[in-house]
Amino acid sequence: MKFGVVIFPGSNCDKDLIETLENVSGTKVEELWHNDTDLKGVDFVFLPGGFSYGDYLRSGALAKLSPIMQSVIEHAAKGGFVMGICNGFQILCESGLLPGALLRNTNRQFLCTNVYLKPINTTSKITNKLSSDKAYTIPIAHGEGRYYADEDTIKNLMANNQILFQYCNADAEVTEEANPNGSLNSIAGICNNGKNVFGMMPHPERCASEYLMNTDGSSIFESILA
Repeated sequence: MKFGVVIFPGSNCDKDLIETLENVSGTKVEELWHNDTDLKGVDFVFLPGGFSYGDYLRSGALAKLSPIMQSVIEHAAKGGFVMGICNGFQILCESGLLPGALLRNTNRQFLCTNVYLKPINTTSKITNKLSSDKAYTIPIAHGEGRYYADEDTIKNLMANNQILFQYCNADAEVTEEANPNGSLNSIAGICNNGKNVFGMMPHPERCASEYLMNTDGSSIFESILA
C-alpha cells in the first residue's frame, strides 16, 4: 500500500506522520503539496494535524479550498482511503467527506494532554487490531475538537457503526468526566458510511514509538497495514 501525506501551509504534524508511516510500513511516503492536484498514485491519503492557513475563519475552512482537495474528494468517491488527524479531521468535515463539525472546546481553552480512547468499531480499516476492552492512551492538541452534529446525524452514525472512538477513562468506561472537550456522545473519531474515510482528533502518530515512551498509537497504523 502506498501512502501520501498532504501538506498545507500551517501543517506541523506532517513530518511526524510521515516518519511513523515509513517506520511502520518500511516504504517511502509521498509528500503531497496542497497546491498540486496529483496524488502520485497513492492508495491511502492522510491529512495531518496543525493549523492549516492559520485556522482563519474556522479550522479547515480554507484548506478545503486547496486544489489538492478536489483530487482527495475524487479519490474517496472511488473508494480510496482517506484519513484526517486533528486538523485533518476538521478539514474532512469542512469538505463534506465526513458529517458534522468540530467546534470550540467547551472550556474555550487549547488542550494539550494525554487522553484515553475506547475503540467502538473494531472492524474498520484503522481499528481492526484494536480491542474494545482496552483504553488507549493517545495525546490530543486542539482548541476546536468538540464534535457536533444534529440528532439525526448522530443516530445515523450509531446505526451504521460509524463511531470509531469515544473518550473514556482508564478503565475503558465512557463517562462525562472523561470527555475533555464536550464532544457529543464523547465522540473522538468517526468514519463515513462507505468505511473508507476516517477522522479522529487525537494524535496516534505522537505515540507510536518506544522513544516517545508510548506505543498505543501503533495499533492504528498496524491495523491499516493488516
